[in-house]
Amino acid sequence: MQRARRVIPGGVNSPVRAFHAVGGTPRFMASASGARLTDVDGIEYVDLVGSWGPMLLGHAHPEVVAAAQAAAARGTSFGTPSATEVELAEEIVERTPTEQVRLVSSGTEATMSAIRLARGFTGRDLVVKFAGCYHGHVDSLLASAGSGLATFGIPGTPGVPAAATEATLVLPYNDPVAVEKVFAEHGDRIACLVTEAAPGNMGVVPPEAGFNELLARTCREHGALFVSDEVMTGFRASREGMWGLDGKVEGWAPDLMTFGKVMGGGFPAAAFGGRADVMAMLSPEGPVYQAGTLSGNPVATAAGLTTLRLATEEVYDRVGHASDVVAAATTEALTRAGVPHVVQRVGTMFSVFFTDAEQVRDFDGAGAQDTRAYAAFFHAMLDAGVYLPPSAYEVWFTSAAHTEEDLDRIVSALPAAADAAAA
Repeated sequence: MQRARRVIPGGVNSPVRAFHAVGGTPRFMASASGARLTDVDGIEYVDLVGSWGPMLLGHAHPEVVAAAQAAAARGTSFGTPSATEVELAEEIVERTPTEQVRLVSSGTEATMSAIRLARGFTGRDLVVKFAGCYHGHVDSLLASAGSGLATFGIPGTPGVPAAATEATLVLPYNDPVAVEKVFAEHGDRIACLVTEAAPGNMGVVPPEAGFNELLARTCREHGALFVSDEVMTGFRASREGMWGLDGKVEGWAPDLMTFGKVMGGGFPAAAFGGRADVMAMLSPEGPVYQAGTLSGNPVATAAGLTTLRLATEEVYDRVGHASDVVAAATTEALTRAGVPHVVQRVGTMFSVFFTDAEQVRDFDGAGAQDTRAYAAFFHAMLDAGVYLPPSAYEVWFTSAAHTEEDLDRIVSALPAAADAAAA
């Protein structure tokens, strides 16, 4: 870490990795396999971070590794179209209501591009977002962006001019009245409303029944686009992401969607997509410009395509089982120790809030939790060989690679960690 700090700001390449929220020194990992991480000192951990979501199948899945190795042997970047990027796009379209998708390299790039496209398509400037929803470090979307910003106690960030967020309207999450009011006042100027399909960047805060449907309908009524950010939930909450749990059942679809994490199989890959008439505004067909040298990278698309093809219903059942076991055991241990808490879930995703509230429904509720108790809990679990997110504002991710032995190790570590949180 001392060496890292000399050449990397804060010693890390993404802020939450720095352990500032929980204290102590970050673990530098040397390898990973299945549901286990091994650090540079040779200490092994059962992993409940999963690279912050992508590792649905577990680390270094043999078929994903083989696909990436074979792709790399054929060439690591072409700068031309390739068959694999078409196949990956077809796989995404098959699982979602999107008609076309454009591949990019990161979730931030996907949401940035979707916002630009929405503004270009509608000819409007205003963007509506929700406090606590994180859509990447795009200037205009860093207002009340949850997760990393919440972890470090900053509402926005220096370096983002006021003009960049003046066209962003921030609302409390799960508040239909606020949505109706902002569209009543500004509806003819709103280009789009963007939301995490099920927020995971303030911890898991599920949309209340009918909330996403309300957003889709309100946008449609006012000529704005509904942008559903499924960078985290896409192909993770279920085979069809969060949309498979609400929109598909209720009969509505977003105008634009963003994807990342699972669809890259652990490599830098993401996408945005939606209605064909909206996507037709993109260059080279339309006037909205978007480009990327490594977009559709052959190694990343090979890994992502293999991951999605392997992500069967059986896989989601296994991931869901692992989440069931860990969530239930965590509740049991914390309850026994007298620690106020609530576990919240969306599909296979869940998180634990150290709060005496019965439910966390928005960013204010997430911010009211006891982060000191979480830090004590985190370090007790780490000492017992279980790697949790080093922030109270994050999702716990299980994988299809979590064996009964892995789950037993987690469950065994929970009582002492709960006692630490209580103390």
